[in-house]
Amino acid sequence: MRWLFNLSFRHKIPLWTSFLIGLSIFAVGAALMTRAYNDMKNAVVVSAENLAHTLANTVAPTLLHDDVWRAFEIVRSPIRAKSAMTPVEVDAVVVLGRDRKVFVSSHPETLPMLAAAATLGADWRQIDERLDAAPERKWPLVLEPANSDYLYLALPVVHKDAQLGHLVLRYSKSVFHPWFIDTIWQGLGIGLLVLAVLIPINWYWGSRMSAPLVDLAQRMGLMLEKAPEPLPSGLYPYHDELGQLFEAYDQMALALRDKAALEAEVVKSERLAAIGQLTAGIAHEINNPLAGLITVVDTLKLRRDLDPRALRSLDLIDRGLTQIRDTVAALLVQTRVQARPLNLHDLEDIHTLIQPQVGKRRIQLEWSAAMPAELPAPASLVRQILINLLLNAVQAADEDGHVSLWLGRKDDSETCLAIVVRNDGALLGEEQLAHLFEPFASTRAGGHGLGLWVTYQIVTQLNGRITARNIDGKVEFVVHLPLGETPCSTASH
Repeated sequence: MRWLFNLSFRHKIPLWTSFLIGLSIFAVGAALMTRAYNDMKNAVVVSAENLAHTLANTVAPTLLHDDVWRAFEIVRSPIRAKSAMTPVEVDAVVVLGRDRKVFVSSHPETLPMLAAAATLGADWRQIDERLDAAPERKWPLVLEPANSDYLYLALPVVHKDAQLGHLVLRYSKSVFHPWFIDTIWQGLGIGLLVLAVLIPINWYWGSRMSAPLVDLAQRMGLMLEKAPEPLPSGLYPYHDELGQLFEAYDQMALALRDKAALEAEVVKSERLAAIGQLTAGIAHEINNPLAGLITVVDTLKLRRDLDPRALRSLDLIDRGLTQIRDTVAALLVQTRVQARPLNLHDLEDIHTLIQPQVGKRRIQLEWSAAMPAELPAPASLVRQILINLLLNAVQAADEDGHVSLWLGRKDDSETCLAIVVRNDGALLGEEQLAHLFEPFASTRAGGHGLGLWVTYQIVTQLNGRITARNIDGKVEFVVHLPLGETPCSTASH
């Protein structure tokens, strides 16, 4: 029986409600059947009482003068005069004398004359005992002996206040059956009609009420694995106890999600703080020898015997070393980088620097840079952003794949620089996109996961924005950098 209670509410509620509906209809039907039976019995008693009074008054003179034949004709008349207008006919009529012996009966073969009433069977013994009761008994006397197929009605035969005997009418209960069966069929038809209407409504409302409970149980079962999702809006738009339960769950789910987000942010902050301390130490160690290298390059550039090719190489080295210095400085949050503007030489340097990687992997590089000779953007930091994004795209693309760069003013704006880098490598999953710019979150085997984090740090310090997405079967990185104090809008290129 326990399995029945272990059923899901989506089945248990409709089943139990259907059972209760059926039980209620059965109880009401049984009560109506009992009432119908009693009504039919009362109708028989009323009809029998009228007949008994008539026969008692008619048979009294015959009993007084001991006229048996006339009495027999009188008691036989209701038996012979059966009519379709009378639904319940009397089965037998018996007249008992003062000595409780049969004076006359409608069926002398089974109820012989001069036989003592007590000798006619168990029913008649009970009648004889009841007739011996106090004379103050209210008449007529209705008798329904236990385990009997008959109903009896007794009335005294009186002539001028003198009791001459008793008149007993016997009715067979079988005559009730047609009435009773008709009533049962009518009640059964009405009950089935009510069931046909109520049970579908019950299953609909039961399923509607249990569906949120089932959904709630499933979501709570997943709470240990992940933060719970709020229930769909409109799932149960009522404010009863169930509605209050679902509202409380939604509030709990939102609180747990906020708590999980806060914990993730705390972990991220702690990780970034640790990396910040590490970066500061590394920056200190890099800046000391870097300053010496920059000084050496500046000193070499002052020599007058250098040919143009060597001078060009020194310029490239100088811009590279300056880029390293500014990039390291950008990773220190407390440092505000002051750098020269971005120019076309910087783009040429980047194109030159990434060519070995492009040629090694046989990448088709599409380069589109629509910019004037100079832009008011920190050259070293923009160079680092471009190098990181392009090298990341080259490494992510398939061999003989395709990488594209578009650089220019966003929507021809004078205050915003847009950089768009695409590659045709493997698309990023939702989990990768969610943690793409966190340290040590590499998207490829063998990667250390710091390149995109460094890029994100630089873009953030420049009050810009960087986003990544999958589009048209490619991975796209978009960077927006302000060319002044006005922030860029975040619409994609």
